[in-house]
Amino acid sequence: MEAGPVFWLLCRARTRLCAVPLEHVVEIMPVLPIEALVGAPPFVRGLCIIRGSPVPVIDLGLLFSEQAVRSERLVTITIGGRTVALAVEGVLGVRSMAPTALGDMPPLLRDAAGEAVAAIGTLDAELLLFLRGARIVPEAVLAQLTPDAAAS
Repeated sequence: MEAGPVFWLLCRARTRLCAVPLEHVVEIMPVLPIEALVGAPPFVRGLCIIRGSPVPVIDLGLLFSEQAVRSERLVTITIGGRTVALAVEGVLGVRSMAPTALGDMPPLLRDAAGEAVAAIGTLDAELLLFLRGARIVPEAVLAQLTPDAAAS
């Protein structure tokens, strides 16, 4: 028996189109004020207050290059009972894909700097596991995906 489609939230981070498992997404919001953290890895932009709680903000652009994204949105996710915000340039929407389509999408951290991946693993193993499950969506694959009205 073949598994049903998997739902993903598509976000743009610099030149990459990222697919985040929808089951972890809490909400999408405009960027809130972010307070820098002294001593944090470069990809951690800082903390912002979301719904009364401090939430770390991860800049997906800084995972791949030395340039931050032009943050337009924060995508909050839950992992291991905690909330983390991903700073992205834009959100394209929800798409569904058959599990077999995942083979056409490389892992999100494939081109990430080794130091960034090591730092994530040291700071938060569950975040590293989540990011390893996220994908990069090549433009050729995006053209084959249609918005899924049932998931929105």
